[in-house]
Amino acid sequence: MQATVIGAGLAGSEAAWQLARRGVGVTLREMKPRKMSPAHSSEYFAELVCSNSLRGAGLENAVGLLKEELRRLDSLILAAADETRVEAGGALAVDRHGFARRVTEAIRSHPNITVEEGEVTALPEEGEVLVATGPLTSDALADHLLARTGGQALHFFDAAAPLVSFESIDMDKAWFASRYDKGTADYINCALSREEYLAFWQELCGAQEAEVHGFEDKQVFEGCMPVEVMARRGEDTLRYGPLKPRGLRDPRTGREPYAVVQLRRDNAAGTIYNLVGFQTHLKFGEQKRVFSMIPALAGAEFVRCGVMHRNTYLDSPRLLNRYYQLRSEPRITFAGQMTGVEGYVESAASGFLAGVELARRMAGEPPVDFPRETALGALGLYVSDESISSFQPMNINFGIITPLDHRVKGKRNKNQEISARSLAIIDQLRERIL
Repeated sequence: MQATVIGAGLAGSEAAWQLARRGVGVTLREMKPRKMSPAHSSEYFAELVCSNSLRGAGLENAVGLLKEELRRLDSLILAAADETRVEAGGALAVDRHGFARRVTEAIRSHPNITVEEGEVTALPEEGEVLVATGPLTSDALADHLLARTGGQALHFFDAAAPLVSFESIDMDKAWFASRYDKGTADYINCALSREEYLAFWQELCGAQEAEVHGFEDKQVFEGCMPVEVMARRGEDTLRYGPLKPRGLRDPRTGREPYAVVQLRRDNAAGTIYNLVGFQTHLKFGEQKRVFSMIPALAGAEFVRCGVMHRNTYLDSPRLLNRYYQLRSEPRITFAGQMTGVEGYVESAASGFLAGVELARRMAGEPPVDFPRETALGALGLYVSDESISSFQPMNINFGIITPLDHRVKGKRNKNQEISARSLAIIDQLRERIL
């Protein structure tokens, strides 16, 4: 049994791994390092372009449930994340370089996987193919896919946050804490007074953006909105978003500040921190100028500026089935953000499901058919739901998972019960899947 996987990001790496461990010979096609996208800088697979956080870890969060499902089903991406974890309060964050290196080593050392470097400009005309080229699909392949799917693809843009060195942060004007003191004190909190905030907000609204062809506010996916776009929506928008002060008390005053910028550790050594929620496509000089107006970052060393990059995704409800197969040509499977799942964990989850179901088809086995009661199943059923008329990328959330058949008092308790039900199903499926 042989299959071709195109793209070695989170989804492609996970899919290749699941196929290979089930006896399928995999040819993994990856254009790096021969050709790099505008947002990539590392030769490693599964490179994290934006944040280093895989988001909430608790089972009261839908993404926490999805991670636990993948963990119990022996996901490569979750194993690598757990091994390279850095402290981030109630979230699962990783040392991005250690994480990518761990995934790459596992993929390259598997005897059933052959890596072929170089750009793919067209799909193979025969054989099983799994496409996971992600939001940064090259122009040539994107044009090929557009033609192959009858032009049924959409485009939008993502933004990545800047990174600063820890030693350059003025800790006399910042402090370590997690919101509401939840978990350990893993975030650096940079307070702004009302006057400081208003000056910062005004400069941010008027700062010069890098040129991005076709970019408009209405096309930006809300979950990855550039901070300057958010700022232009109103004076207090940031204070109810990434700069909200709720649950954070400045130890110097004992009070909640007017606004707070949070920084999260970006590597295991704790030498680099990212500005949480500060995805941006401002010009590099403008980023340094405006973000240095945050008092604790007045002398900050920006080791990476934020970047804006294209994100391409399919009109999946019209094109794909619940196994991420192309309805018009079932030998072609897609996975990752190009299917309309949004987020690192969701991308890995789609690669897991697509890889497992493809391996079973190739072996003549029946599909697993992950049910909507599981986060894995709910994602696949969401992107293939033909009743959706205006399709947009979606993070995993409890709203797309089958609700309980009884009432539970309290949202947190309800979500935990949904998670318990989902994991019981996963445990029943585990022996059959592994």
